[in-house]
Amino acid sequence: MADEPSFLDKQRAARPWFDHLMRAAQRYQNQKGDYYAAGITYFSVLALIPILMVAFAIAGFVLAGQPELLQELQDGITKNVPGSLGDTLNTIIDSAIASRASVGILGLLGAAYAGLGWMANLRDALTAMWESQRESKGFVRTKLGDAGALLGLGLAMIVSIGSSALSSGPVARTVVEVLNLDEVTGVDAGLRALSTVLSLVATWAVFAWVIARLPREPVTFRSAIKAALLAAVVFEIFKQVGAIYLTAVTAGPAGVAFGPIIGLLVFIYLTCRMLLFSTAWAATTKASMALAFVPPPDPAVITPRIEVREGPGVRGGLALVGVGALAALGLSGLVTRNKR
Repeated sequence: MADEPSFLDKQRAARPWFDHLMRAAQRYQNQKGDYYAAGITYFSVLALIPILMVAFAIAGFVLAGQPELLQELQDGITKNVPGSLGDTLNTIIDSAIASRASVGILGLLGAAYAGLGWMANLRDALTAMWESQRESKGFVRTKLGDAGALLGLGLAMIVSIGSSALSSGPVARTVVEVLNLDEVTGVDAGLRALSTVLSLVATWAVFAWVIARLPREPVTFRSAIKAALLAAVVFEIFKQVGAIYLTAVTAGPAGVAFGPIIGLLVFIYLTCRMLLFSTAWAATTKASMALAFVPPPDPAVITPRIEVREGPGVRGGLALVGVGALAALGLSGLVTRNKR
């Protein structure tokens, strides 16, 4: 009697969306999604240091070209920071300006190294979620491909952030004022809604490109569109929760010191997990699984074997052979005695 299906099997058979969810979760776990997310998070945090170095170098070049702004900044530090700490900060600013070129070069090199490591981990993780067969293209070609993907992702993020900023920043406000709509009731709420929608659409486009085009082997784009929409919605929720978290933890001195760092780590890690799970969701649709790579079976091994089947004729033949062997031994013994 065949075993009856379990309760979970019945639910999966009755609800296709639940079956898809379980397939995605199984793919995520089998391909070690949490480990990949941790690696991406590490390189993300590692890249912050050289990015800050580049930012300080840019600020140093700006301040060196505008001595009035530099003097105003140092005067403000002297007035607002008491004691020797203000002098220390001014000394650090002078050192940063003096070494802005070397700091900028080191920052760019560090950012390039961390960025390539981050992109390599991200592409390997996405490829693993799709279970694609990847052939190595050599170290140089792989790194050049990672560099091109990193530049493409940077441009996509700039477009996404720019579109969101245009819809919610001074440009949108200026357009409203030019059209004499600033006195209209609900215009602020409309701008916020428009900003959210445009931000969601831009994030959706970026995630769709990441899920479908960053894996090292080509995959289907149709499945990635739906998964990217899921990722974009969850990402917007993450951003809102993150803003609430920062407001809550920065109320005290301990929160100001450690809250943003912990919040940044958690935000990056959860975002990576969400992105990889969305990729697993795209990879486990029926259309994607129908086009998935199926490895060839193992080669067959042919081993010759002689099998003796027992039967009346075989047993009789063996008996005759045994009798013949005994007779031969007896005759050989008689011949030996006669010779003696």
